[in-house]
Amino acid sequence: MDLGTRQQRLILGLLLAGAGQPVGLGEIVEVLWGEGPPRSAVNVVHRYVGALRRLFEPDLPPRSAGRWLRGGASGYRIRIDADALDLLRLRALAEQARSDEGAGRLAEALSAYEAALALWRGPCAGAPELGASGHPAFGVVDHECAGLIREATSLALRLGRVRSVLPVLRRVAEHRPWDEALQARFLLALSADGQQAEGIALYQNVRHRLADELGVDPGPELREAYRLILRQNTAGPAAPGPDRVAGPSSFTGVLPAQLPADLPFFTGRDEAQRRTLSLVNGHVLTQASMPVLAIDGIPGIGKTSLAIHLAHQLADAYPDGQLYVDLRGFDPGQSVLDSAEVVQGFLNSLGVPDAGIPASPHARSGLYRSVLAGRRLLLVLDNAHSVEQVRPLLPGAPGCLVLVTSRKRLTGLAAAHGAHLMTLDVLSPEEARAFLVARIGAARAAGDPAALAEIAERCGRLPLALAVVAGRALVHPDHSMTAIARELRDAQGSLDGFADVGDDIRTIFSWSYRLLSVRAARVFRLLSLHPGPDITVAATAGLAGVPGGEARVLISELIQTGLLAEHAPGRFSIHELIRAYAWELVLLHETDEDRARASGRLADHYRQTAYTAADR
Repeated sequence: MDLGTRQQRLILGLLLAGAGQPVGLGEIVEVLWGEGPPRSAVNVVHRYVGALRRLFEPDLPPRSAGRWLRGGASGYRIRIDADALDLLRLRALAEQARSDEGAGRLAEALSAYEAALALWRGPCAGAPELGASGHPAFGVVDHECAGLIREATSLALRLGRVRSVLPVLRRVAEHRPWDEALQARFLLALSADGQQAEGIALYQNVRHRLADELGVDPGPELREAYRLILRQNTAGPAAPGPDRVAGPSSFTGVLPAQLPADLPFFTGRDEAQRRTLSLVNGHVLTQASMPVLAIDGIPGIGKTSLAIHLAHQLADAYPDGQLYVDLRGFDPGQSVLDSAEVVQGFLNSLGVPDAGIPASPHARSGLYRSVLAGRRLLLVLDNAHSVEQVRPLLPGAPGCLVLVTSRKRLTGLAAAHGAHLMTLDVLSPEEARAFLVARIGAARAAGDPAALAEIAERCGRLPLALAVVAGRALVHPDHSMTAIARELRDAQGSLDGFADVGDDIRTIFSWSYRLLSVRAARVFRLLSLHPGPDITVAATAGLAGVPGGEARVLISELIQTGLLAEHAPGRFSIHELIRAYAWELVLLHETDEDRARASGRLADHYRQTAYTAADR
């Protein structure tokens, strides 16, 4: 039957949603035209209702009331019973189900719920061409149906028969992404149906959507459902016998929660967070391998801060605890941590006493992987020196998440263990401004936005330098941001602009510098003499007076320690604050004659390059 125009169909939908109760003219007008109805709105409604009457009763005389659509002072209503209207039938079945459930007839109750849910066809007035599914008159019906599916799912979970309600539950949940009670039951139903991986991924997506669009975390009901499915997903066999490696029950009293505190004002890195969530979700869904994310970048770029922030964001997904260690890969004041020592510390944290830990590093690593098998732990391996240091610390089976930070790009982890590599760049101008605002306060930042932008640029948008300047602003609340910007400007790009804590920045950079070989350290110092934004291998060879092959090896060493970056194929750049550090060193270690000769060699290289290009 052709129900006619959009307006006629909306009126009919509204009357059917009323299920025989009167619907006022004002409500009809609002549904059809919103807040801007025409002056003739009431007369137009009367015409549409007349057209509907003739549609149902073609022989109806003009101006007759008809049998089905009745009008009165209170509006219009449709005469209909449960045999002719699915909504009334659904309500009758729902009442029957509740009565059966209250009387303990659980199987019969679930059957009645299933029959009621079979009548659901989608959101009330949800046809796209109607454009009215969000109206309260229809929303009431949708809310009623959502409540029904929640009740049905709760009973199905009790009876272990979730598969019968899962298809409808899935469709309703897709239409109601903000209904946390419904999403919680969807998680539990997926888990009960053996689809824990999908349930875990669903929770992560809901949590991310709530944070991005509403700025809130999941509520207690949704978090509790997530905790339950994680426990089910990690449940193992019964307690081990004397010849088996300890299982889940071997965890002692307190689960490890070793993460350092998250930064209270963490800002930026949105893309890195989205990429990490996508990575974790992908591995959870496939359960084919263990996700490893290795974050690298120059000193002061915020690798550790990001890793710790990510770990706190993801901690709920790993209910068996979090392990953290600073591997001291670049601290010249302390020796690099031995992997066997780290494994012993982790085993102790997991409840294995020293007496139960083998002396052999190989056997110790085997025990470590066995203890982690079947568990969901999050590991943060901070400040790693090399792939060789990290490899013995990796779990041997899916279920855990490993976050690694290093100044080196750990390509060996990607090749041998499928690690995902993430190189951090400086913050964008917007992120750098947000970084400062979060720390000094919006009121103070608003006083001089131009000064704030200048500070961000003179810090090279490096998180470490930005944090130093923000700290200075907080220590000296009487200093305006304009004055702080002027101090940095007067320093003319040197680290003296960070004089109050400049030694700290120099110390961070020195950790990488001290790891360089003698020849690589010399090249690093000489790079401060190069005037351009980037440099090639050939230009580096000319600057340092070494063969091209040796220059390539020395550049690779600088990249591995995080002091140089290959921002484009064959072109290498140095951050301006690291360049300032190199300039201090070149003045300290190279004579005037050495610097002049290096600059002369560089000029000769570019002159010869220009001649060669002109001859072509």
